[in-house]
Parts: sequence; C-alpha cells; structure tokens
Amino acid sequence: MRGLIHIYCGDGKGKTTASVGLAVRAAGAGRKVLFVQFFKDGSSSELGVLRSIPGVDVRLCETHYGFVWTMDEDEFARAKRDYTQLLRDAFEQSKDGYGLLVLDEVVSACNCGVVPEKELLDFIVCRPEGLEIVLTGRDPSKALSDVADYITEMKKIRHPYDEGMEARRGIEF
Repeated sequence: MRGLIHIYCGDGKGKTTASVGLAVRAAGAGRKVLFVQFFKDGSSSELGVLRSIPGVDVRLCETHYGFVWTMDEDEFARAKRDYTQLLRDAFEQSKDGYGLLVLDEVVSACNCGVVPEKELLDFIVCRPEGLEIVLTGRDPSKALSDVADYITEMKKIRHPYDEGMEARRGIEF
C-alpha cells in the first residue's frame, strides 16, 4: 500500500492538532509514528501524551531559536544547519518501519529557508512504500501542493489572540 501525502495549512488554529489526531489514530491501528516538530520549543501539551503512546517517537531540535525574523545572520545559519539535520535524521529514521511521519511546521521551515524544500520533495518522491507523510504550516508552495494527496486548509474566522489574549496552555499549546 502506497503511503499518501497530507498537508494541513492555513492561518487558522488546528494544523498541529489535526496532525496529532492522525498520529494517535495511526498508533491506535498499530502503526509506528515519527512526530517531528520544527520551530517549536517542546512545551506544547500534546507532546507529553504523544510520548506516552507506545510506537510513537517525538523529535525536536535541541536548540530553540525562536522566530526567524528575530535571528541575526549567525543564529539563522545555526538554525538552518540544525533544522536541516533534524529533517535528514527524520528521513533516515522513518525508513525503520514507520507507517506515519509527521513533519509539524516543515512548510513554514521551507518558506523561511531553514529547511531545503528540494530535499523534502526528493524524500517525498522516494519515500518508503507504505510511509504516510503529514506536512503542516502556512502557505505551502506549488511544488509541495502538487505532490500532496490531501490538502486541508484551516481558515481563521475569529481568534482571541487578535483581541490580545495570550495563548492558553492546554488549548493553544
């Protein structure tokens, strides 16, 4: 069975939440899951639960760099090196019998230039036969959209952040 490609994108809340839901579903069906996050600092509440599920492995960058637009040239170069290595490690690890690979915020990482989109596309084309892949983030490129089998857009209609409300633990992270 050929694994398919999912993109969860848009400016609305729910991209990571949807990918977590699919990871739980896949694990519940006995699939090994590799859940990899880019840009995030590891404090999101769902990570503890994911780590407790047998067959789910969670990977993050050891260094949290913050927002790209706040990085100086040296920080950006280090972030690019580390995030590209995280992606390459995910590719290598996912060849070890995984049924689902979630690359959370990889679309944004490509858009910001800290992850080479060509490497991501090359891996997608040559992925292991049964590996399902989820990509999340805003504004996927045409090239990423063209290889996707599913594209789901989360559209923000209203969000409390726009009124100055801080993100709430257990709800937004």
